[in-house]
Amino acid sequence: MQELIIHEVGPRDGLQVEKQAVPFEQKVAWIAELAGSGVDIVQVGSFVNPEKMPQMADTDRLFAHFSAPGNRPGKAILSGLVLNEKGLERGMACGVEMFCMGVSASETHSRKNTGMSPSEALGRIIPMAKQAAAAGMKVQVSVQSAFGCGFDGPIPADRVLAIVKEYLGAGVRAISLADTAGHANPMQVEELFGAIRELDATVEMTCHFHNTYGLGLANCWAAMRSGVRSLESAFGGLGGCPFTKQPAGNVSTEDLVHSLQRMGMRRDIDLSKLVEVARSVGQFFGRELPGFILKSGSIVDFRPAGN
Repeated sequence: MQELIIHEVGPRDGLQVEKQAVPFEQKVAWIAELAGSGVDIVQVGSFVNPEKMPQMADTDRLFAHFSAPGNRPGKAILSGLVLNEKGLERGMACGVEMFCMGVSASETHSRKNTGMSPSEALGRIIPMAKQAAAAGMKVQVSVQSAFGCGFDGPIPADRVLAIVKEYLGAGVRAISLADTAGHANPMQVEELFGAIRELDATVEMTCHFHNTYGLGLANCWAAMRSGVRSLESAFGGLGGCPFTKQPAGNVSTEDLVHSLQRMGMRRDIDLSKLVEVARSVGQFFGRELPGFILKSGSIVDFRPAGN
């Protein structure tokens, strides 16, 4: 199995639905600790309307901070989510290193999330992806609600693959499937990612699962068996799209890394740092987070291999 990439999305997906505002300085501390843990990518925030999503109002400032000399937090790539051309423009101006953007395969979710139909969103996302790539930026595109939708129900695989084909036709090779509603099951995951590999064996596939019905880690394993190399997760299992019918948290980063390390993978990541961030987040919000390792503790050595 190829070396896996861990993309920590907690500062964006984990916080976006929280009502209690997180101070800028606290976000800086969490992001720096996450980036220093050995994970490969940290998603700092999203470039959205701050009136609709106040938790993301300081995204530009966060990127500007970490772009300043001496503020670089470890070796992790700093990613940002953009939904439209304005967001891309903001991201280009403040130091985003990797742009994430996507289209929902669900008509209802797409309209609630972006105000556009899937086809309208696709017509805007592809030129944005090309623009960012032409500027030398890393770009990842996604299909959201790829495994089902709380509003529209099951999503036909052909609809997901049609969007993937459009991405491939535009020359974009880093593609994520997001289980926005948490409806995925392992068999479905293997079949859909397998179908993408049949379209193009060179695709850099990413998975993003929500743990709504308790299958998050099982789906991650199924994705890995299908050739997925990059996995997205959030500290403490926080998060959820505010525009889904039943928002629920992401796969917990500590749980995912702990599982991988038990199988001898990604021993370079400092699990103790991830646990400390998740514990700090839980203390800040004053509640117990969904992650299991926070409660049960680890049965692998916290220290990265070689230490």
